[in-house]
Amino acid sequence: MKLIFLTGILLLPAFGSFAQNNEQEQAIVAEGKALYKTEMASWYGTDLFLERFPAKREKIGGYLSYSDAERTHCIFFDRSETPQVLATISFDSTFRIASALVDTTRTVLSETESSLYAIRQLALAELNSDTLFKTYKNTNLNLIPLIWNGEKKVYVLTGPQVNGVVIFGNDYLLTFDQNNKLTGKKNLHQNIIVLNYNDPNADSKQVGAMHNHSHETGDLITVTDICTLMLYGKYADWESHMVIGEKSVSIWDFEKNSLVVISREALKKMEKDQKKRKKKKK
Repeated sequence: MKLIFLTGILLLPAFGSFAQNNEQEQAIVAEGKALYKTEMASWYGTDLFLERFPAKREKIGGYLSYSDAERTHCIFFDRSETPQVLATISFDSTFRIASALVDTTRTVLSETESSLYAIRQLALAELNSDTLFKTYKNTNLNLIPLIWNGEKKVYVLTGPQVNGVVIFGNDYLLTFDQNNKLTGKKNLHQNIIVLNYNDPNADSKQVGAMHNHSHETGDLITVTDICTLMLYGKYADWESHMVIGEKSVSIWDFEKNSLVVISREALKKMEKDQKKRKKKKK
């Protein structure tokens, strides 16, 4: 997986006539946004919990997040064998701290929370026992349990422990059946790229970046790519990101939070057209 910085202006509207749109792409975007929402709730929920309940810090056994029709919830549970809920913090679609709801009255996990907790613990055991999962300096592995379209999954993302960094790759997917039996595990990308954004020493502004997918990763942008881009795009102040597959190019538009997919041939044609227009201007 290779990453290249993009500078200058990216003419995303020009991709429109070449764009593809199918059910697979729509499904990837929907799941990527769902993964993003759970991580956002975990990010802000953790900050709010530690601010509001510093005395309960030592009692935390872990946390997990999930969405329902209206809100996204982050629960914090204790270290007991049958975990009890210390607090639930829920957010609306804006994820504004001011509109977050905090509940410390409920102690029992719901059915959904119990399922998420079970597969999270199983995934954690796999992380601690299988050499498939790699760790790197100044990073940590984040477990994100997700029940999506009736399927039980745990995504594992590599998060930076330093500011000003975006990480692509070193991500994994574990799948479970309805009885919480592990049915599969795989690494989604073949390596890791640590990207420092908005370098003050750069000659020009980085408005985006791109990376290549190997055959093993697949032709399209991944669910984890979309989650990562939505989490860090606002900090990097990017306009777009491109994922180059063997046959197609996935282009993520940060302003619209939307995906356009074009063929490699269409991209080459567009690049030739742009070169011709530049020559005419000269």
